[in-house]
Amino acid sequence: MFVVQGQQLCPDSLSLFLFLLCLAHTSVQESHQSSADFRFYIENHTRNPDDLSRKQVRIYQLYSRTTGKHVQILGKKINANGDDGGKFALLVVETETFGSHIRIKGKESEHYICMNEKGKIVGRPDGKKQECVFIEEFLENNYTALVSAKYKGWYLGFNRKGRPKKGSQTTQRQQEVHFMKRQPKGRVDPLEEFRFTTVTKRTRRARRLKPNTKRN
Repeated sequence: MFVVQGQQLCPDSLSLFLFLLCLAHTSVQESHQSSADFRFYIENHTRNPDDLSRKQVRIYQLYSRTTGKHVQILGKKINANGDDGGKFALLVVETETFGSHIRIKGKESEHYICMNEKGKIVGRPDGKKQECVFIEEFLENNYTALVSAKYKGWYLGFNRKGRPKKGSQTTQRQQEVHFMKRQPKGRVDPLEEFRFTTVTKRTRRARRLKPNTKRN
C-alpha cells in the first residue's frame, strides 16, 4: 500500500495516479513548446521587413492634388509632373501585411522614394532602410498622405511646380501632401474597381468609379 497526501492507494490506484501525473506533465511540456514555437514564429516573421510572405505588391499611380499630375521617379530625382500612364509614373508599392507601412519604387527606374535626415526627397536603388518607408494616412477627402516612418511628422509632398518639399516644412493639412491612388489611363484592375478614384481636371475632386455592369 502507498500513501499520497494522507490517502492509501492500492497498486491499481497507484498506476492510475502515475498515469494521470505523467499525462499532466506532458500537457505542460506541450503548452510550453507551443508558446515557444509561437514566439519564434512571430519573431522570425517580424525581424525581416522584406519577407515575401508578409508583403503585398501593387502597381498604380499617385495623383498629386497640387500639380494635377502624377508622382514620377526618374532615378535620383523625383517630381510630381508625370503624365497619366507615363512609364516613370508607374509605381511598385510594397505593402507590409502588418500595418500600412509601404515602400514606393519606380517600375521603370527601379529607385525607391526615400527621405534623408534633412527632409529631402531622394531616389535610391536600395529601399531597405527605414528612410524609404512611409506610413499611409487616409484622409476624409478621399486623399492619402504619406508620412515618414523614421522622421515623425514629415510628409512626402510637392509644391505647385512639382518639386519635392522638405519634410520639415510639411503638415498633414497641406494640399501639397495629398495624393490619390489611380490606375494608369486605359488600365483597370478588377480587384480594385471600387477602391480607386478618378479626378476631374476642373474641380480636382474625387469621384468614385461606377461599377461596370456590362459583362461579356
